[in-house]
Amino acid sequence: MDVITLGTGSPLPTPDRAGPSTLVRAGGRDLLFDCGRGVLLRAAAVGSGALNFATVYLTHLHSDHVTDFNDLVTTRWAMSPFENPLKVVGPVGTQQFVDRTLAMLETDIGYRLDHHDDLCWNPPVEVTETDAAVDGTVISDVGGVRVIAAPTDHAPVQPTLGYRVEADGASVVIAGDTVPCEGLFTLCQGADVYVQTVIRPSLIKMIPSARLQDVVDYHSSIEDAAATATKAGVRQLVLTHPVPPPPPGTEHEWVDEARRAFDGDVVLASDLDTVTVPATT
Repeated sequence: MDVITLGTGSPLPTPDRAGPSTLVRAGGRDLLFDCGRGVLLRAAAVGSGALNFATVYLTHLHSDHVTDFNDLVTTRWAMSPFENPLKVVGPVGTQQFVDRTLAMLETDIGYRLDHHDDLCWNPPVEVTETDAAVDGTVISDVGGVRVIAAPTDHAPVQPTLGYRVEADGASVVIAGDTVPCEGLFTLCQGADVYVQTVIRPSLIKMIPSARLQDVVDYHSSIEDAAATATKAGVRQLVLTHPVPPPPPGTEHEWVDEARRAFDGDVVLASDLDTVTVPATT
């Protein structure tokens, strides 16, 4: 199983980090988690794309995590030689989000239907909303790949989800934006890889912006992520979505801070990094 951090950025634009999105390759399938800005550009760099995604999993509906969802819809629809539904799994509210996205695209859809004689259907999107249990809910078990969801805590953004992918005896957790909580711990228990969006409060507090200070109380700090990884017995911690974006040459500071509370492997992810999780069965 491969974990590819397609985009590792945050709402704060930076030239070297696309918006948050993670690709998990397992059982011969590409599973996409979130779809921030530039997701299809990054996917193209690893030989994937809108036609390749078996399922798109949304952790929550904050704009930076779904900015390019409309691009996924349009590209998959316009490039498919036959009706090829985009399968989307997300928290309650995802269907409404998809409906509104399709309504926004209505004019463009009309242009393309009028121009292409062989394109005679509207973009098909199949949505599964998941009201996951705190002890985990299996939402997919296909071809030896199992996906489990559990609620996370990013209040006032509600509901939000984290996901665990299991295949060949290996496990990967895609946490999204959350503070430590029972659902997150459920997902992380004994995981091989734990991918967590993180902030660095010591740096944020130096920035004179009340709005930026507000992000501290609903994201995991590096220390929070390290503590969760330690408590759950995780093997490798992958830090992503760093806020504020680390200036070049300071990345080691984030890793060093995590290592004070976690003895396993730690990575501050960059775009297109790949973590290979070996099969154990």
